[in-house]
Amino acid sequence: MKTLRLMMLAAPLVLSGCSTLSGMHWSSLSPMSWFSSSLEVSEQGVGGLTASTPMTEKAVSEGLNDNYRLRSGMKTDNGTVVRYFEAMDDKTLMMIVHGENGKVSRVDVMDKDVETDGGVKTGTAFSDLYDKAYGACVSATGDDAGSVECKAPGSQHISYLFNGQWRGPEGLMPSDDTLKKWTISKIIWRR
Repeated sequence: MKTLRLMMLAAPLVLSGCSTLSGMHWSSLSPMSWFSSSLEVSEQGVGGLTASTPMTEKAVSEGLNDNYRLRSGMKTDNGTVVRYFEAMDDKTLMMIVHGENGKVSRVDVMDKDVETDGGVKTGTAFSDLYDKAYGACVSATGDDAGSVECKAPGSQHISYLFNGQWRGPEGLMPSDDTLKKWTISKIIWRR
C-alpha cells in the first residue's frame, strides 16, 4: 500500500517532467561528461568537429560534447542552399555550425568559454593580437557586415571577427587606432 501511494505521488511529477525536461541533455548526467575537457578551437576544428564530421544532428552534438541544444535550419548563400545548426545554451546562441556537401564546413564560435589552442577567446582586444590590420584583415561581408575579419596569426583555418564603435562609411575598414579598441565577437573556423 505504501508503494502504491508513492507511485501515485510520483506519477504526475514524472509525467509533467517529460515536457519540462525535454531540453535537458541526459548525456550531461553521465560521469564521463563531468570530467571532459572544455571545447577548443584548433587548426583541425572545434572540439570534435572537423572537416570530416557528417552534418547530422547526432554527429554535431557529439562533436560539441553534447554541451548545447541544437536547432537546425537552412539558408541560401551565394545561390546555394546551406544547412546549419545553431548551438544554444538556454536561449543564447553560442555557435553556428555550417555544412556543405554533407560535412561540417564552418563553425562560428560566440561562446566566451571556448578558446583557441593559443588561449584567444571572444572579448580579446585587437591590440592584444595585431599592431595593424594591413595584410591580415578585411571588411566582413554578408551577415557580418560592419565588422572586420582577421586571419589568426600563423593559421590557415581560424579567423577572428572584431566589432566596435566606428562611424565611417560602410565597406571601409576603420583605422588601426580605432581597431585597437575593438574586441573579438566571433571566432571562425573554416575547413
